[in-house]
Amino acid sequence: MSSPILDLSPEIRVVGTAHVSKKSIQLVEEQISEFKPDVVAVELCSSRLSSLKNPTALDDEDLLSIIKDGRSGMILLQSALAGQQRRMGIDHGEKPGAELLAAIDIAQEDAIPVELIDRDIVTTLKRSWKKMGILEKFRVLNALLWENDSEDPEDVEALLEDSDMLTRVLEEARVVAPNAGSVLIDERDRYMANKINMLSNRGRILAVVGAGHLKGIEREWETTREKDSEQVISDLERIPKPARWPKLVVGLIPAMLIGILGWMWYNGDLSGIEDTLGYWMVANAALAGLGVAVAGGHPASIMVGAIVSPFTSLNPALAAGWFAGYTQYKLQGPTGLDAREFLLVEDIKSLWKNRVGRILLVTAFGNLGSSLGAWLAGAAILGSVLG
Repeated sequence: MSSPILDLSPEIRVVGTAHVSKKSIQLVEEQISEFKPDVVAVELCSSRLSSLKNPTALDDEDLLSIIKDGRSGMILLQSALAGQQRRMGIDHGEKPGAELLAAIDIAQEDAIPVELIDRDIVTTLKRSWKKMGILEKFRVLNALLWENDSEDPEDVEALLEDSDMLTRVLEEARVVAPNAGSVLIDERDRYMANKINMLSNRGRILAVVGAGHLKGIEREWETTREKDSEQVISDLERIPKPARWPKLVVGLIPAMLIGILGWMWYNGDLSGIEDTLGYWMVANAALAGLGVAVAGGHPASIMVGAIVSPFTSLNPALAAGWFAGYTQYKLQGPTGLDAREFLLVEDIKSLWKNRVGRILLVTAFGNLGSSLGAWLAGAAILGSVLG
């Protein structure tokens, strides 16, 4: 059994907690009183802190900007992750992150400065999402939303008493998504260790983090003195630029279509032009409409997605799912209650029943269907020409 207390130096102590444990709150209170820190550092970023203080923040989020910015998949993933932890908190009678808020409240009461040492959650999710391949993304969503958890819930108090067990729980994430695991675990361990190092000249530091991060922070701490912590932090906050080849490939499809049509026109092959346009229109419209239908979209949303898909597929700057999602928003606009309930989704079925979730699903599935339609139509057209 490992201690949830890690002393990196006589002046720097890290307290490992379980984010849904009542004992964690008591542990934090005891350690602040006993260690008497000059600074209290917590495993939070400003976004997560705002979310903990205002769990209904999505009420103020502009859903149209989510659709336009292409963040529907990201929001679904973030909601799924939050739902997993929230269910643990509900099962054990404590809200997730309660001990982190307690650390902040106690420190502020004692006039102790508070520092947030975790990387912004949006940056972390974007880095993990970009690092995952298609199959890995599917496995993550499947594990979070589709798989039924038939096992007994974890004993959070037992996990707190054994930080090695919490480490193993985190490491199990690598089995499902090794690339995402390196971002969600290793990178954050490195980020927090270097953040703590940057605070080390301010006296006694008490850091409150999830117990599963203790070993990683201890490992990273051994090399922080040899590195420029500010540069490490800057590198870890950088969002990798997307690869260029997918856009180039997507751009080749309409270029190929126009080239083939031009070649057929030049040769007077009017029937070939008719067949080619038929392939393109039917494949795009059918699969985009099917995607919106699977998402439970309104009949008008299905029609809009199907109609615009053959044209949006010719322009990489547009997407059929955006138009379908906007139509869904206009016809079945979500209320504040829908937004609050969206934050409490516990399984994949809840997404279809919630208006916010359905808009995001319509957008994501409409885009997916449109992309598949363009690829299949392109392959069919190229095959007919070469054949």
